[in-house]
Amino acid sequence: MNITLEPEVQALSADVIQWRRHMHRYPEISFEETETTAYIERNLRDFGINAIDRPTKTGLVAHIFGTKPGKPAVVALRADIDALPMQETTDLPFRSIHDGVMHACGHDGHAAMLLGVASLLSRQRDQFCGEARLIFQHAEELPPGGAVELVCAGAIEGADAVLGLHLSSAFDTSVFAFKGGVLTSNVDRFNVTITGKGGHCAFPEQCNDPLLAASELVLALQSIVSRRITATDPAVVSVCEFHAGTAYNIIPASATLSGSVRSFGAETRRLIEQEARLICDSVAAAHHCSASFDWLEGYPSVINDEGLTAYAERVILDRFGSEHIQKIGVIMPGEDFSYLLDGRPGFFTELGTRNAEKGCNQPHHNPRYCMDEDALIYGVQYEFDMTRSLLDGTRAFLEKQT
Repeated sequence: MNITLEPEVQALSADVIQWRRHMHRYPEISFEETETTAYIERNLRDFGINAIDRPTKTGLVAHIFGTKPGKPAVVALRADIDALPMQETTDLPFRSIHDGVMHACGHDGHAAMLLGVASLLSRQRDQFCGEARLIFQHAEELPPGGAVELVCAGAIEGADAVLGLHLSSAFDTSVFAFKGGVLTSNVDRFNVTITGKGGHCAFPEQCNDPLLAASELVLALQSIVSRRITATDPAVVSVCEFHAGTAYNIIPASATLSGSVRSFGAETRRLIEQEARLICDSVAAAHHCSASFDWLEGYPSVINDEGLTAYAERVILDRFGSEHIQKIGVIMPGEDFSYLLDGRPGFFTELGTRNAEKGCNQPHHNPRYCMDEDALIYGVQYEFDMTRSLLDGTRAFLEKQT
C-alpha cells in the first residue's frame, strides 16, 4: 500500500488507536454521552485547546484559530460520538464493559480521528488561516438527533464549509468512497398499532385477531417498493419490530409494528407514507380490526456540494492516489450530518475499514462488528490535509463558490 503520511501524523497512530479503544470500552447511547464528552474535553484541554463550548448537554464544539496570514475562513469538521443499544459479542480485549451498549457503527473511531486532527492543528497553527471548528456531535443514531440541536444552538453559524467522514465496513481499508450531489437517503420511521378483539385461542371465531392482521401487514408493506415505486428509484421499507401477545393460548387484543423507510426525493417519500397508511387501514379492516398509523419524519438526504466534492477528490488524489478513490452511487443509510449543510457547502465521504484477513468484515450494527484500526490514521491525514487546504489564507475555493 503506497501511502505517504506526514511524520507528525504517523506519530499519532498509537494515540488515535488508544483513544478509540477507550471510547469503545466505555460506550454511551444517544443523548447520554456524558462521560464520552468529558473524556474528549480532557484530551482537548491537554492539547492546549481552551476555546471549547458545550452548546448542548452532551455535544461539544472546539475552536482552533490559525496564525497564518491571509484571508481567514471557518471550516467545521464533525464527528459523531454515540453508541448503539446492543450487546457486543466480540472477544476484543477492549470490548464494551456496559451491558447492552456497543460502538457498532464506528463512531468511536470518528471521535478518535478528530482528536488526532485537534492535536495536529493545535501544534501547527501557523499552517492555517482562520478557524478550524471541531464538532463532537451527540446522538446521531436517534432522531431527531444531535445535529439539529447543535444547529439550533448556533454551533455551525459562520462556517464556510463543513466536512464529515464515516468509517465503513463496505469498503476496503484506506479506500475513500464518495459521490457529488445526493449521497444518503431520507430516513423515516413508522409505528402501527392494530387493535382487535382478544379471547381464547380455542374460539378464534369469537375474536378479531390483530396478530393475524399484523402478520399480513408485514408482507403487504413490501408491495409498496415492489409495485408502487419505479424500479430505478431506490427505496426500502423494513419492518424491524413486532410485538403481540402475553401467552401461548390467548389471542391478544392488539399488536404493534414499527419500521424504517429509506427513500430519495420528496415525491417518493410522500408516496410511501400514503401507501403505507392505506395498506394499514385496508388490511386491518379486512380482519375486522382498526389501525393507528404514525409517521415520524427523520433525517433528510446528505447532499454533497459538487464543487467541494471535486476539491476533496483532488486533495485525496494528491495524498493517497487514484487506487484509494472509489466513486459510488447513493447509499441507503441515513445521516443527520445533512442538517449541518443548510446554506453552506459540505462534503461527506466514506472511509473503508474492511480487512477480511483481520476478521474486520462484519457489517455495521452487528454485535460482532470490528474495524481495521489501520484506517484511522488515514482519516486523520485526510482531515488534516483538507483543513489546511481550505484554510490556506486565499479563500480561493470558498469565494469561487459564492
